[in-house]
Amino acid sequence: MSSSSALNVAGVVFVIYHVTDVARARKFYGEMLGLHSCMEMEFAPGKWWVEYDIGGPSALALTNFESPAMNATKSPGVALEVTDLEDALRHVRAAGIEVTWGPNEFPVCHSFAIKDPDGNDLYFHRRKPHA
Repeated sequence: MSSSSALNVAGVVFVIYHVTDVARARKFYGEMLGLHSCMEMEFAPGKWWVEYDIGGPSALALTNFESPAMNATKSPGVALEVTDLEDALRHVRAAGIEVTWGPNEFPVCHSFAIKDPDGNDLYFHRRKPHA
């Protein structure tokens, strides 16, 4: 395939999580994790799209809106880069949230995972300085 027909993918724009309770999701992502909403749209009464700024060009989108064009099944996981993984781990444990995977160390990073209130996988990631 020639380079003129190739896509120039620059990164993740957003990851979509389908949620069942928008108020509960806002409390978890906004209050517990401290993420800041950068866009909110109500597509229909009570049917929301809420985006959280997660740094850089990426956003985390939460929605309870369903349409034939959107997949309303369980969402894939998303990894959030954090500046201090140990602090993130302490914060999650202090909130009484179960760590479902890790913490783990890999050649380029450290990470652990939890589930959000809808059972979506949420990974916390910290790249090692030399990686």
